[in-house]
Amino acid sequence: MRLTRFVPKRLFGSSVFTIVGKRVIPRFDLTLQRVTRGRLSLTSAVGMPLLLLETTGRRTGEPRVTPLTYAMQGGDFLVAGSNWGQSQQPGWALNLAAKPDAFVALRGTRIPVTARALEGAERAEVWPLLLEVWPAYDDYVERVQATSGREIMVFRLERDF
Repeated sequence: MRLTRFVPKRLFGSSVFTIVGKRVIPRFDLTLQRVTRGRLSLTSAVGMPLLLLETTGRRTGEPRVTPLTYAMQGGDFLVAGSNWGQSQQPGWALNLAAKPDAFVALRGTRIPVTARALEGAERAEVWPLLLEVWPAYDDYVERVQATSGREIMVFRLERDF
């Protein structure tokens, strides 16, 4: 059972949760996943799916690994560049937009993927799937619209077979 079903959505979308969460949760989850080779995750322990996305830095060319909550549609992974509701796009999303070839690590398995940014009707179709996983995304939309007017980028990560 997901923790997000029991804790009020407003708490997850709040500025206070964002300030603490963005600094603590990704670092802790990344460390925990690396130590356990993908078998354990703080996020998945509370019922939310988590993957590790490896992108290539658009300026450095260096690999960058980011833990992300995701939804599934068919065999594809869906991720949202919410950046915890901050005004700027997350670095991983800008990296994917520049270099769409990436890797997803899921439960210790490394999967090559190609990212495609979703827009319009296709984006609207998958948004409810993302909200099922993380209801606070709608709060983040309101926050980024008020501060920067940016649209939260949504990507489909298609497996390269």
